[in-house]
Amino acid sequence: MSFAAPPPAVPHTAPPRSLALLLAAMAALGPFSIDTYLPSFHAIGADLGVGELAVQQTLTYYLAPFAIMTLWHGALSDAFGRKRVVLAGFALFALASLLCALAPRIEVLWLGRLLQGVTAGAGIVISRALIRDLFEGAQAQKLMAHVAIMFALAPAVAPVIGGWLDTLFGWRAVFLFLTAFALALFVLCWRRLPETLPVHRRQPFSAAYLARAYRHAFSQPAFMAACLGVGFFFMGFFLYVLSAPVFLMQHLGLGETQFYWLFGPGMGGLMAGSWLSGHLAGRHSPRQLLRLAMALMGAAALANLTVCLALPSGVPQNVLPIGLYTVGMSVSMPVLTLLALDLYPEQRGLAASVQSFVQSAINSLASIALAPLLWDSPLHLVWGQCALFLLGAAMVAWHFRAARGG
Repeated sequence: MSFAAPPPAVPHTAPPRSLALLLAAMAALGPFSIDTYLPSFHAIGADLGVGELAVQQTLTYYLAPFAIMTLWHGALSDAFGRKRVVLAGFALFALASLLCALAPRIEVLWLGRLLQGVTAGAGIVISRALIRDLFEGAQAQKLMAHVAIMFALAPAVAPVIGGWLDTLFGWRAVFLFLTAFALALFVLCWRRLPETLPVHRRQPFSAAYLARAYRHAFSQPAFMAACLGVGFFFMGFFLYVLSAPVFLMQHLGLGETQFYWLFGPGMGGLMAGSWLSGHLAGRHSPRQLLRLAMALMGAAALANLTVCLALPSGVPQNVLPIGLYTVGMSVSMPVLTLLALDLYPEQRGLAASVQSFVQSAINSLASIALAPLLWDSPLHLVWGQCALFLLGAAMVAWHFRAARGG
């Protein structure tokens, strides 16, 4: 399997805003599935008669199948078309969300979360392939960044919406909201989403072909380094998302409707970094943009460590460095995403699947082991952030070294 020149993109001169909005909404379903119900952890445990650990496992039951299925969403879209797979994913996610809303006991909620995880990744995986189907070079990076700006709003508003829904109507209303969101996406994609993969460019969906393709992708050093870089950089922030109920409510003394203290600066940083990435697209090389991104993330991690060592826990001092970290993180992610996808021009869906799988696998491991190990103190969380940033920086260096060698 060799690297071929990419096929010509569909001739758009600039990314249309309506397409960017639709792709952002598709990708936002994943963060909404995680962040909207975080303020409801206590209410879920009280209503279903279980402890904090059992409720925390609803994240694990979501993230593990999410990671596994991201390997298949893109390959399915390479074989059957982007639009068909997206529509099936949103329809099944709506049914899974309804099951969560009606769950009479924690085991049923675990099952509903598992089914949500199976289907939620279709939007974010296929949106990346769609962007690269339509655009090349700086235009692709700009659309990726524009989508990221709007996508960044999802984790900012999701816990606020969830907190108020929980307060006003109870935790089950959160999952009814997710049901309605998925159904709205189904209708919008059915009516507005273009099919960007013509029949003559579709790939076979056979065990032998997929085994060869996946084996090649997972053994290609430059590709895997770019995927791991995205995953480690993102986890430096997502560690705080996973730990949000403990970090905000226990360590910082905030309430169920005050999750904006974490998600506000974090998503504000994501929006600022995504705008910066789009603004600099085509003006600076990928290597230069990644140097800027790593300088910002390194400075943020150092500031976060200094705050934890020198000041008492509280707001805003414990959350502002997290916002700065997300600026650098969101500069790096479009660049690394496109560097990875461009290595597989004929199999962009599969490449996007592997990329999402790597990030989701890291997220799942963090949910199972890393976050519970570190969330007992803000200092432990920042040490985890520093280690993840260094791992991501090492992956960036490995990518360019492997690309030169290839």
